[in-house]
Amino acid sequence: MAMPKQKVWLGKVAALVIAVISPAVALAQSCALCYTQAGGSGSRMIAALRSGILILVIPPMLICIGISWMAYKKRNQFNEEPPAPPKETNFAEE
Repeated sequence: MAMPKQKVWLGKVAALVIAVISPAVALAQSCALCYTQAGGSGSRMIAALRSGILILVIPPMLICIGISWMAYKKRNQFNEEPPAPPKETNFAEE
């Protein structure tokens, strides 16, 4: 039995809302030590902390994107059928 298009659309909207809300929940679980250090430091230290976070996030993200791209490009490498061998012709019989 096929699902009506409205239910599929509603599921996609619900997934989008959950994806948008989840980062706010993740920010609520911050490290107490990081919070106290950043709160007691000046604006330059806060800027350095933000830069450090970006520097630590970018390489793993690029690695994951690269692996996903390579997996996507190679997804059918072993599923393709080999080409048929050429048909042999016997010129002596002709």
